[in-house]
Amino acid sequence: MKMKNLALAALCLIVASLFAVSCASSSGATSTTQDISKSSVKGNWVVTDIQFEGIPANSKVTVFDEASYNCFKGSNWVLPSNGKGSYTLSATSDGCTTATQPIMWSLYKNGGASMFQFKKLSEGVKAKNVTDGYRVELSSNDGNTMVWKAPVTFEGNSAYIIYTLQKTR
Repeated sequence: MKMKNLALAALCLIVASLFAVSCASSSGATSTTQDISKSSVKGNWVVTDIQFEGIPANSKVTVFDEASYNCFKGSNWVLPSNGKGSYTLSATSDGCTTATQPIMWSLYKNGGASMFQFKKLSEGVKAKNVTDGYRVELSSNDGNTMVWKAPVTFEGNSAYIIYTLQKTR
């Protein structure tokens, strides 16, 4: 009987050890996604630069189904902790018009990547009733500078629009 109890105890110890090792390795794999938290994203931000990867520099690109990428340079993003924010575009000589768009934003973990996602809100429509939205990879955020990498298809090829934002408050 003692031998049976000893074998059972050894088996339990092996299972517990395997469980502890598997938990330790999985938390190590996700540590980079845990570095970007909602608290590091909340605040007021301004888009300071927009770059392309896989898209020619002089291309006409509309972003977020709203306006030319040039209209988003200098746009202000208000991202409070409750998730109800907005972005504001300014009028420019390039034909951009002033517009403020209410949004509902959050973070989403996609495998090893942190994603910033938002839905545009219309007057009188609740966020839960909006099915369309936008998702960009949060490729870095040090609390003062945030970089979004948005995958797009350009002329049948994979490409990226890269937004750099600076925190203003």
